[in-house]
Amino acid sequence: MQFKKITVVGAGYVGLSNALLLAQNNDVCLLEIDDEKVKQIQQGKSPVSDEDIESFLQREDLSLTVTTIPDQAYHDADLVIIATPTNYDTETNRFDTRSVELVAQYVTAHYPQSLLLIKSTIPVGYTRELRLQLGNENILFSPEFLREGKALHDNLYPSRIIVGEHSERGQAIAELFQQGAIKKEVPILLTGASEAEAVKLFANTYLAMRVAFFNELDSYAEVHGLSTRDIIKGVGMDSRIGAHYNNPSFGYGGYCLPKDTKQLLANYDKVPNTLIRAIVDANTTRKDFIADSIILKNPQTVGVYRLLMKADSDNFRASSIQGVMKRIKAKGINVIVYEPVLKETHFFHSPVMTDLEEFKASSDVIIANRMSDDLADVIEKVYTRDLFGGDL
Repeated sequence: MQFKKITVVGAGYVGLSNALLLAQNNDVCLLEIDDEKVKQIQQGKSPVSDEDIESFLQREDLSLTVTTIPDQAYHDADLVIIATPTNYDTETNRFDTRSVELVAQYVTAHYPQSLLLIKSTIPVGYTRELRLQLGNENILFSPEFLREGKALHDNLYPSRIIVGEHSERGQAIAELFQQGAIKKEVPILLTGASEAEAVKLFANTYLAMRVAFFNELDSYAEVHGLSTRDIIKGVGMDSRIGAHYNNPSFGYGGYCLPKDTKQLLANYDKVPNTLIRAIVDANTTRKDFIADSIILKNPQTVGVYRLLMKADSDNFRASSIQGVMKRIKAKGINVIVYEPVLKETHFFHSPVMTDLEEFKASSDVIIANRMSDDLADVIEKVYTRDLFGGDL
């Protein structure tokens, strides 16, 4: 099966990294509604923080065009990859999939010959429902396993490629992504559509569970005056557990883990469970514990050092430090923020400072989800649970 023209919808981490990966060997058109993002990409600049994406945008051997015009993007497209955002809606208890549906409806109505591949994260059973709703069997799902800031790297060196259909076209799509990867020995798995959707949610919920486990280990050690570092090192020496993904934090956050765990829990609506609910609840408990620990220090002013979820990122969507910040503010404690990425003068009604030295001098306690050399000279003020100096 040949794909002469591939259209990718959405220029976020997932869409842009997939477009660049495939543009090495295919004609790719990237469709994005944000004019500013399109201008940046056309100028060879990345709208997201990712070193490999920035490097690839300087290459002249890629067959990539970028547009804001749907018909220009969809015309003659053999494959349309949907990589639009699906945020979790707390009112409906499921992902907001309207952006996916709009693309699928439009392509089905105007370009029915195109094969649709959903890369956005969706609820279990969604692909099957969408096929029935639109009367279109040309809709497939393939989960992505990308880290923000390392999205293209994770496409070039994938842990696995999964496509939700047992078919020749499912195999062809898997091989399409394998072709662009630098890592050649990549496991390929073809599953049913719902099974592929479940893989994505269960994988991220397991990662959230691991974060929550080591965070609760850290809470126990802090309360009892024990060395969290020594306990984690000893636990990690068991080869079945390993010394990875074990650095304590203020809680799991970012774009994927909070929403994916909640969606999986919602999918458990009529299925008995204890653990999945506990993983969601554990994150709230951890942020409560962190906030209480800071409040006990009786600070007049708490400085929030960076809102970002992790180092070298430009994203602070659902970052755990925000939850801690809001709990502290609820107790009437003054909060100031240092976040160079933020253009606004205030964040959640707290002043945003641009002068790091002034920020450090004005803070009685500085909270940092991840430690930085910027704070080395005021280490006595810093409250962090970062023990191993790195992101998860």
